[in-house]
Amino acid sequence: MPARPHILPDLPEVALTLRRSARARRFSLRVSRHDGAVILTLPLRAPLDEALAFARSQSDWLRRALDRVPQVAPLGFGAAIPFEGQALTLTPGAVRAPKVQDDRLILPGDEARLRPILRAFLKHCARVRLQAATERHAATLGRGFRKITLRDTRSRWGSCAHDGSLSYSWRLIMAPPSVLDYVAAHEVAHLAQMNHSPAFWAVVARLRPDYAADRAWLKTEGARLQAIRFDD
Repeated sequence: MPARPHILPDLPEVALTLRRSARARRFSLRVSRHDGAVILTLPLRAPLDEALAFARSQSDWLRRALDRVPQVAPLGFGAAIPFEGQALTLTPGAVRAPKVQDDRLILPGDEARLRPILRAFLKHCARVRLQAATERHAATLGRGFRKITLRDTRSRWGSCAHDGSLSYSWRLIMAPPSVLDYVAAHEVAHLAQMNHSPAFWAVVARLRPDYAADRAWLKTEGARLQAIRFDD
């Protein structure tokens, strides 16, 4: 069933999307930490009016949840973007390719091309850093990996397939370098332990003894990186 937007009287600014699910046994509301989308899930045969009444009864909770969604300014010259944990101001300049200079990221002056150029720059830097970190941690473990793929995933920062292929979110380049390195260590550890058992975390600790702080950073700050929109 296609998603249908609905408006709640108490929250006219919120577009409520309905999703019917064969697995749902009750009504549930979810607010995306990435873009603030509000999803109301209901069982296949549940009455629509009851579902909307449930959503209306949760107006106070919805307001609090929406207040916690990171607010990110639109990308454009003069805006700041995190790069390796440092806020850089997007600045137009007479350059052919992006260039980091002090606390600025200088880009070609055509604002219409800013987002695709910026996205390509971040992906390139992420690939270089993640390739190096993955190779270093894999060498420490004495394990090989098949390949690295970069994606713009929202549900996870990295993954490891059974064939040794590793996948990462290129948005990790916006996080502090130690956080990127932790995610690389985490995925490389799966080459030895394809689980999240105590043995797995022991491998992570061997590669990154102080990983706990970086893991905590992702939990508290990761949504802010995911909220940055690079599309039009």
